[in-house]
Amino acid sequence: MNLTLSQRLSLVFCFLLLVCCGASAWLQIRANIMHEKEVVQGLSRGLARSIALDAQLMQADDDSTAPGDGLGPAAVRRLFNKLMSVNPSVEVYLLDNDGRIVGHAAPAGHLKRDHVDLAPIRRLLNNEPLPIQGDDPRSDRGRKVFSAAVLRSGEQKIGYIYVILQSEEHDRLAARATASSVLRTTLWSMAVVAALVLVAGLIAFRLITRPLHRLTTTMQQLDTKADQLVLPAPQRGGPRDEIAILEQSFSDMGARINEQWKTMRQLDHDRREVVANISHDLRTPLGSIHGYLETLSLKDETLSAEERQRYLGIALAQSQKVGRLAQALFELARLEHGSVQPELEPFSLSDLIQDVFQKFELQAQERGIRLMATLPHPAPMVRADLGMIERVLTNLFDNAVRHTPYGGEVEITVQPALAGKVAVTVADTGPGVPASMRDSLFRRPIALQGEYRVGGLGLLTVNRILQLHRSKIALVSEPEAGAVFRFTLDAA
Repeated sequence: MNLTLSQRLSLVFCFLLLVCCGASAWLQIRANIMHEKEVVQGLSRGLARSIALDAQLMQADDDSTAPGDGLGPAAVRRLFNKLMSVNPSVEVYLLDNDGRIVGHAAPAGHLKRDHVDLAPIRRLLNNEPLPIQGDDPRSDRGRKVFSAAVLRSGEQKIGYIYVILQSEEHDRLAARATASSVLRTTLWSMAVVAALVLVAGLIAFRLITRPLHRLTTTMQQLDTKADQLVLPAPQRGGPRDEIAILEQSFSDMGARINEQWKTMRQLDHDRREVVANISHDLRTPLGSIHGYLETLSLKDETLSAEERQRYLGIALAQSQKVGRLAQALFELARLEHGSVQPELEPFSLSDLIQDVFQKFELQAQERGIRLMATLPHPAPMVRADLGMIERVLTNLFDNAVRHTPYGGEVEITVQPALAGKVAVTVADTGPGVPASMRDSLFRRPIALQGEYRVGGLGLLTVNRILQLHRSKIALVSEPEAGAVFRFTLDAA
């Protein structure tokens, strides 16, 4: 049987309540009994002494018994019978100095032991705190409150008067009265209190577990309608107990899950566009290669040597383009997979920029583009992966040179930044990036109509490399400038 948390808590609460009520009833009854014993023993503490004095007086007036010999058994029984007739709630016994019962008025067969422990008697005679219970001669192991006094004949101690203050008749009548009224009243009062506490406890559990019910409903929605999850607004300004903190934490977690879900959907959409763009980029050169090779195969006999060389040159150029695209795609896949980690080392950024300039020097001259560098003195040292940062600068310069018109400029600027960083800026004088395409520039390749491509696999690779260096690239808006890219590196 599957029970909810509220039901399990309610069952445990009911069980504990019953146990507590039973223990409380037992403790209350026991406390009443002990209180009664203490009161009875306190009121009758001098009863045995009074009997002892009366017994001595009777001994002095009795001609049938010689002085100093103590009371005879017949006289003791007559005396005790009279006392128990006057007060049926007591039982009187005569003990010798060793605690043996030498006189009593118990009916035949009612006396269960012939010896009484003297230690409780000494405690009572020493006025120790009450109640003090001693051996009950009419029970094998029972103990009851009592009164006791030393019995003397002249100056000689001849024994003890031992009075049980709650006789068998008292126990029988008390049990009947308890069963008929006191116990029933106690149980009824405990039942009423338990019912009230149970109702209040169940209401309290309902109020306490209400936020848990809301969390359960929200989690079920999260499991079945993750893309449409609407989290309840956590209560502000209320009591900050554990459940409220749990609700707030779950709300924050749900918000993060929603954000991550949106990011995953956006990444999936971006990946689909990457595949579509790459398929388009591959289809064009592959179609060109296939077309020229097919022409060479069908018209080999009619083509001149110059035409064959031209067709082969075009096919080879398109093949190289496919190779570069495949290499860029493979490099991006390795970076995305996480199999490549940067090997950090200190190096001079100015030396690396000079090497990159040499790569693009001839291409820039052919297009009439001037390459410029603004570096601080002394030359900054950075701590990064030399090969990866070279790939970053190469891709940015390649993008800038291809998109800068004839006679333009491409400039790289290096300057110290805050918190031990070095800022690197690559700017060109091209047409820049349209505002509508800036948000997705580093997530997927984007193409405009015609030959101009805003961003391709190169920028995706740059973004991923800088992420591995705990940095990021940003497209900066500057007046009278084209595309301006900026990122930071750790200073060595």
